[in-house]
Amino acid sequence: MKFITSELSFFFQRKSTRINLKRLLIFVGLLIGVILLFTVLFHVISVYEGQDHSWISGFYWTLVTMSTLGFGDIVFETDIGRLFSAIVLITGVVFLLVMLPFTFIQFFYAPWLEAQAQARAPKRLPDDTCDHIIITQYNSVAVALIEKLKLFDYNYWIMVPELNKALDLSDIGYNVIHGSVDDPETWRKVRVEAAAMVVANDNERVNTNVAFTVRELTQSVPIVSFTNVDEAVDILKLAGSNHVLNLAEMMGQSLVRRVVSGSARVHVIGRFQELVIAEAPALETPIAGKTLAETRLREVTGVNIVGIWERGAYRVASSDSVINENSILVMAGTVDNLRKYDELLGIYHATDAPVVILGGGRVGVVVAESLKERQIPFKIVERSGNLEKFKKYQVVGDAADLSVLKKAGLEEAHTVIITPNEDDTNIYLTLYCRRLRPDIQIISRATLDRNLYTLRRAGADFSLSYSTMGANAVFNFLQRGEVVMLAEGLNIFKVPMPDKMLNKRISELDVRDKTGCTIVGIEEEGQIILQPEPDFRLLKEHKLILIGTIECEKEFWKCYDKSKPSSGRQRAALRSINKSE
Repeated sequence: MKFITSELSFFFQRKSTRINLKRLLIFVGLLIGVILLFTVLFHVISVYEGQDHSWISGFYWTLVTMSTLGFGDIVFETDIGRLFSAIVLITGVVFLLVMLPFTFIQFFYAPWLEAQAQARAPKRLPDDTCDHIIITQYNSVAVALIEKLKLFDYNYWIMVPELNKALDLSDIGYNVIHGSVDDPETWRKVRVEAAAMVVANDNERVNTNVAFTVRELTQSVPIVSFTNVDEAVDILKLAGSNHVLNLAEMMGQSLVRRVVSGSARVHVIGRFQELVIAEAPALETPIAGKTLAETRLREVTGVNIVGIWERGAYRVASSDSVINENSILVMAGTVDNLRKYDELLGIYHATDAPVVILGGGRVGVVVAESLKERQIPFKIVERSGNLEKFKKYQVVGDAADLSVLKKAGLEEAHTVIITPNEDDTNIYLTLYCRRLRPDIQIISRATLDRNLYTLRRAGADFSLSYSTMGANAVFNFLQRGEVVMLAEGLNIFKVPMPDKMLNKRISELDVRDKTGCTIVGIEEEGQIILQPEPDFRLLKEHKLILIGTIECEKEFWKCYDKSKPSSGRQRAALRSINKSE
């Protein structure tokens, strides 16, 4: 019903539509007048020929003759009657078979189809639209971002210049606006001055045009732009972007953070103010084969083991969780806590084995630069052989060639990082490397979210999605740094205190058992209380700092009622950030 109402609204609001309807009604009135005239003349001629027919019969004969059906049950016998029948027949052909369909299509059907298209892909948003997110390109990043926006009830619109594509996206269920991103009038129609954010997720040239065009209309709306070229960052900021995301750089850095270096020492994968999230392998350490309770890590070091990675699958840690040789512990704590862990277990599993990078594209180069900066030995396999910067680290050849992989040191390496931008290639290389080295750590990137599970089944220990990374970065900026992505699907996030948790102790809630999320901190008046004790009482002014997967986060909201800041406060906060920058 709502959709039909929208169609009718678009149909009647245009002046041309009202004029066309008026013309159609005039034609229908003329047609009815002709039918009535012929009905009267039928009776006159029938009386002339001595026939007796009712008015309904005359109306029936007129319609049958004009529509060319010609049943033949009523006929005239005189020349005048036959001439009249021919005139009625020709008039019917012209009016009913030629003019009526043309007039109906021209003045009603075509405008109605256009109204349907406008309702599904409008060119203008209602005047009361505000606090919405405008996305300039439909791609994998947009799809991942929209899923997060839906979870938190943000209103969004995708701008699409092609009408057919806009209609297709609307049929799928997306909110779309039909218009060109380089047209200022389009931005006025989408009420950009009242938007909460503009996400320019096309290439850097289009994004520069978007930022420059939007800044001509408003200075207050935050603009997040994407690029894969370092040189474009400054240009995008000059054009008016508040935040520029270099996804190739981000992906490379994230892949390197997943590298478990040649020892059991911890490595940091994320920070949330004073809270540090880190990982450490259990391979060849005394804790392998024990339960978490038996290790007494929290009592000895102060770190909180919140989860365990097993071959790319994350599971929530509990006191009876068994730590295997292939387990990688996810821990939260302070810098001092992590130092104590290193002093206890960091001496184990020491090795100088290298890291093998497969692919020398943008992401591969960033990975190589990061490893070089961290002084981790590596080899990079690139088919083209044009990496002058890493000439002494480079192995020229096809990554699917066994001799090339052996030359790169795959047999001795402790980690292989797969960086090409084709998911099919990455799945193939992941499966190949896992068969060659069952014990090696494999880290792979994916462009599309749907291929993450396939990569894990192929043998990847960790896989990171290009699209999810971009979506999380945008959402993190939208939430003012209250969400930090630690790994694919694993986040640390801050939430206001739900009403169901007020005045209760942490131990009473069983948050980890009910939702899979772990409380790793409490924010009180801007200060972080790390590792709160089980008897800590939760108050209205507190904010929870949680760690968990996306599924766990959804389960948390389901159990404890989602409580979100109002859109107006959110937009005001974003605009204050914009002004400060």
